[in-house]
Amino acid sequence: MFKLLPLGYSYDSLKPFIDPQTMEIHYLKHHQTYVDKLNAALEKYPEWQNISVEELLTSLDKIPEEIRTQIRNHGGGHYNHSFFWPILKINQEVNKNEIIELIEQQFGNFDQFKAEFIKSATGLFGSGWTWLVWSDNNLEIMNTTNQDSPVSVGKIPLLTVDVWEHAYYLQYQNLRPMYLEAFFKVINWEKVNENYLEVKK
Repeated sequence: MFKLLPLGYSYDSLKPFIDPQTMEIHYLKHHQTYVDKLNAALEKYPEWQNISVEELLTSLDKIPEEIRTQIRNHGGGHYNHSFFWPILKINQEVNKNEIIELIEQQFGNFDQFKAEFIKSATGLFGSGWTWLVWSDNNLEIMNTTNQDSPVSVGKIPLLTVDVWEHAYYLQYQNLRPMYLEAFFKVINWEKVNENYLEVKK
């Protein structure tokens, strides 16, 4: 059975960019619900209970049709949030490392990457996620709707931001671009670099 892993920091760790109430509700209510519903969907299918959520999402075409949509939605919700939390950390400088150098090389400079990432996330209609992924030996900015994940289409996530309204509405209301500017203040670039180096092994 899947479990909600420890967040790794306090709910007020990301102030003033992400407020504690949003963090607590987002983690304890929204993420926990995805975990609970994923486990419920798998109750009748023990053969699918002992593999990783990533394996579930990369095997959607093999999962019984009766639960496929539930696995896609709730498994995706669990995977996406589990990937998202470690990327958040306060007071992180954008220091030169392998992923920053590659971003500058591919996008021209860091500010251009940031502008393109925010533009993509702002333009995503409705709920979903914006990602920096590794695909065909290149960096790519992409959006997924609802709780869909890049892993389901063969891409490897390096960085993501949750643009469902529950991720920012208490503090930023309908001002998604303001939330995205704040998100860039709490990106753990060391973790993003770790994700990239893992891909390059």
